[in-house]
Amino acid sequence: MISNIGIPGLILVLVIALIIFGPSKLPEIGRAFGRTLTEFKSATKGLVSEEEEKKPELKTIAKNEDKSAVS
Repeated sequence: MISNIGIPGLILVLVIALIIFGPSKLPEIGRAFGRTLTEFKSATKGLVSEEEEKKPELKTIAKNEDKSAVS
């Protein structure tokens, strides 16, 4: 959906935000948005790295279960 906005739509959204929040609040809102994105990215990386660490353990457990099921 965001890819359909384009440059004119983005300018319109920024102008409306400027009118609603005023020039003094926009930098503060931008900083808050940036911090939120940074925290989201770091949390996502943490989840992905935990999954990567668990994959070898899960494969080992699955192999052991397969061996015990065959026996």
